[in-house]
Amino acid sequence: MADARSIDANLPPFNEEKPMKLSLKPQHLKRYKDIALLFFRYGNSHLFKNTEFDEILSEEESLSAVGNEPERLTDDLERMGPTFVKLGQLLASRADLLPLPYLQALSRLHEEVKPFSYEEVEKIIQEELGVRLSKGFSYFNPEPLAAASLGQVHLAALREGRPVVVKVQRPGIRSQILEDMEVLEEIATFLEAHTEVGKRYQFVKLFDEMRKSLLRELDYRKEAAQLAALANNLREFEQIQVPLPIDDYTTSRVLTMEYVSGKKITSLGPLVSLEVDGAKLADDLFHAYLKQILVDGLFHADPHPGNIYVTDDRRIALLDLGMVGRVASSTQEHLLKLLLAISEGETESAADILIRISEKRDSFQEMEFRRKISELIIEQKDAPLQEIDVGKAILGLVRHAVEHGLKVPPDLTLLGKTLLQLDQVGRTLQPSFNPTDAVRRHVSGIMEQRGWKSLSPGQMWGSLLEMKDFVGNLPGRLNRILDALVHSELEVKIRPMETELYLAGFQKVANRITAGLILAALIVGAALLMRVETSFRILGYPGLAMLCFLAAAGGGSWLLINIFIQDHRDKARRR
Repeated sequence: MADARSIDANLPPFNEEKPMKLSLKPQHLKRYKDIALLFFRYGNSHLFKNTEFDEILSEEESLSAVGNEPERLTDDLERMGPTFVKLGQLLASRADLLPLPYLQALSRLHEEVKPFSYEEVEKIIQEELGVRLSKGFSYFNPEPLAAASLGQVHLAALREGRPVVVKVQRPGIRSQILEDMEVLEEIATFLEAHTEVGKRYQFVKLFDEMRKSLLRELDYRKEAAQLAALANNLREFEQIQVPLPIDDYTTSRVLTMEYVSGKKITSLGPLVSLEVDGAKLADDLFHAYLKQILVDGLFHADPHPGNIYVTDDRRIALLDLGMVGRVASSTQEHLLKLLLAISEGETESAADILIRISEKRDSFQEMEFRRKISELIIEQKDAPLQEIDVGKAILGLVRHAVEHGLKVPPDLTLLGKTLLQLDQVGRTLQPSFNPTDAVRRHVSGIMEQRGWKSLSPGQMWGSLLEMKDFVGNLPGRLNRILDALVHSELEVKIRPMETELYLAGFQKVANRITAGLILAALIVGAALLMRVETSFRILGYPGLAMLCFLAAAGGGSWLLINIFIQDHRDKARRR
């Protein structure tokens, strides 16, 4: 990146001469202005050059940010409302777009806003559940436990007295977000069509990802399903608790779940901290996240300290599953290898994995990329204990990959952001917590669980069906190959760029076969010479026979050592 404040300050619009027009709707004019002001303030005014935004913002004073820019951007997004708070949270997972200070600032976005009235809460619950609030609950605290941009949370009790937490969606928030989506979609489409940076970073695709994520959060039924799935996946961890939803009291705008009695880990007093086994809890939490990411493929993607509670019975509770990440099975293997490479300091392996899972651009600079990756991983491995940070390392890898011409999958940036927050939580529980040691400690268990998962009935039946297809088609395929051989129609196609590699390989095989034949001849000749009586003897045996045996032994040892060294070099070159 040329400038930390700019997405890419060196990329001009496609057409700098002909003015470009947006279809600005009068009712959206203020929103357009707010969004454009963000671009202007943080160093991207060139994106709107020769558009009507030049005129809209011509009278604005102080278009550039001052002071702590990452924190200022966070404040600006909070002031613009819930859509932009969520936008900031999503940007916090995109190390390919923003520098690390911005990611860290955005990951701490606060959603504390003024709560809406108890009368509106009653109205929404009655509309959604079909009963009056007093009939559905034996107790309902009119004062919210917390109020956020999308909704607020109240403590309540079911008719049988069971304590619960009720999350109620903010009135009118859906229509407000849909209106903001309309504005953002038009701006994203405009920037992708008329600017190089918009095309490079695929703004429309970024917008679609954000829209899908935000609309999922607006449907509390999806969050309830995620709570149930995560609780089931983590049932083996006795020290980890996930509150279960109450299905009969849950709709798209109302989510009722079990009440967790405890405190945020950031609010634990010194005495409570002494009573908690922080090292055990931190290790279990990290292990649970490795399982979520590398085995289950569904993970809690927002583990900031505000969403992690220490319960009254000294366990860890994971709250607020509105934001989750999903990792495809094909990607999990690569992520596991990448985590191991980082923890073991394997720089070449890490670079290979990143290249394999990313899309190469025309501007990809492989040698420089590998050098930067080596520096980052070595620096991470040699860092003092309190500075070891797996999440930060992954975000750094993503940053270098993007800067040197690779397009990394979004899964990787979300993983880095999640582990960055998790590292902070781990050190809050235990200041000496080492995440790289945790990766090495739990990798064997993760591999075993992945192995058992691959032996599930569905996977086994799929393999059997593939085997049936292979065996059923094998006779016909063999017949076609044999027919081609009989009629001299079988062709082996070798790409010209690979011819030298094949010839070198064939030559290597031929040399080894020749050396083996010579050694065999020496051994056979020595055995025959053992029957020839001669005065020249070595260790009591005929001298010529012993010389042949010694030559064969030396040649055989040399051949084995040469094979081992050459294979080792080839393996290192492939890495």
